[in-house]
Amino acid sequence: MTLLHIETSTNVCSVALSLDGSCIFLKENREGMNHATMLSPFIEEAFQFLQKQNGKLDALAVSGGPGSYTGLRIGVSTAKGLCYGLNIPLIAVSTLQIMTLAAMAIKLDKNILYCPMIDARRMEVYAAFYDVNAEIVRNIQADIIDSESYTEILSKSEVVFFGNGADKCKTTLTHPNAQFIDDIYPTAKFMIPLAEKEFKNSTFVDVAYFEPFYLKEFHTTTPKSIN
Repeated sequence: MTLLHIETSTNVCSVALSLDGSCIFLKENREGMNHATMLSPFIEEAFQFLQKQNGKLDALAVSGGPGSYTGLRIGVSTAKGLCYGLNIPLIAVSTLQIMTLAAMAIKLDKNILYCPMIDARRMEVYAAFYDVNAEIVRNIQADIIDSESYTEILSKSEVVFFGNGADKCKTTLTHPNAQFIDDIYPTAKFMIPLAEKEFKNSTFVDVAYFEPFYLKEFHTTTPKSIN
């Protein structure tokens, strides 16, 4: 199977192609929120590469959040357009699970739990807990971090925290079982095993109605009048 993977949920923009579970193409930009200008050229390069290999896409996978409203909107709308035009199914995978696979590439203790964190605002993060098989232990929640956060989990197991939300928690989560890994971010190459599993199980999302999991409801405000 040949899958195209699009990841735009944070300030990293990346596109990958996989063939039977192996990454055969990867483009990545970590220089900030340049998704609007970087994503289309990355995808075009991927299609040019695939054409040289005489390949054909079977499905497209996109990061479904949580994450940046702008980043996810660009990635998901692009993915939907491609799926509609190519008449191929759409797969959505969790951003936090993608990050967990990235962290798992660093060999750690077999009994550890993984907690990916995406920065929301102030001391709030979106976080989930996964076991060593990347299976969910605690579902995604918006957590306000203080010195008592996750004490029940930390009292039973070592936990490694990572992601752009974990950076601001280092001085607050001081439990002996709390560990931190730097420079872990979601990228398209770590979508591959997750998307492949969904494809084999025919777990697709509706191209017309799928909406990603944004960090916050996007809204505009009208300034109050000053009398």
